[in-house]
Amino acid sequence: MRSQSGVKKMLKPVNILLVGVGGQGTILATRVLAKAAQDAGYDIKVSEIKGMAQRGGSVVTQVRLGQKVYSPVIGQGSADVILAFEKMEALRWLPYLKADGHMIINDQAIPPVPVLTGAAAYPDDCLARVRQAVPQTVAVDALNIAIQCGNARAANVVLMGLLARRLPIDKATWLQALRQRVPAQFIEVNLQAFERGYNL
Repeated sequence: MRSQSGVKKMLKPVNILLVGVGGQGTILATRVLAKAAQDAGYDIKVSEIKGMAQRGGSVVTQVRLGQKVYSPVIGQGSADVILAFEKMEALRWLPYLKADGHMIINDQAIPPVPVLTGAAAYPDDCLARVRQAVPQTVAVDALNIAIQCGNARAANVVLMGLLARRLPIDKATWLQALRQRVPAQFIEVNLQAFERGYNL
């Protein structure tokens, strides 16, 4: 599904699950993805699930794009790509990935409330368990890359750059979507973050 100029459009819908926790920019990433897909001429359906998003709760977005898409719902075992902004969320949503699907993970741990209160333990083998189940797993320290670009909050856009390489949408279309969805004062940092992710 790698994007390049003149690439033919996909014949069947692509299912993408974006998972993270509140405050990581999952919703902004979804809006950039939706804009890029729409501008590329795809039909797109989006469903957002926010669980205490402002308090660090789980945030999940289901995105389906294709020539014609009738429902935003992605069932278990049917996601082509899971873009995980936090590594325990990657493990939590692993059952939704296809057998030959791709997993893109931000190698960052954000302990949920039960862990912070001592009611549960954060698994220390999240990445190992995901990699064992999914050969096509890419894990990056998106937070550190974003900090190098000048703003830790751009980690979501680093991950978007990685995702962009796996979708049949031209790079210029992604950049235009970023310019239209990111506030002007943050656009240069985000464009740099996208380039870093895209070229990883």
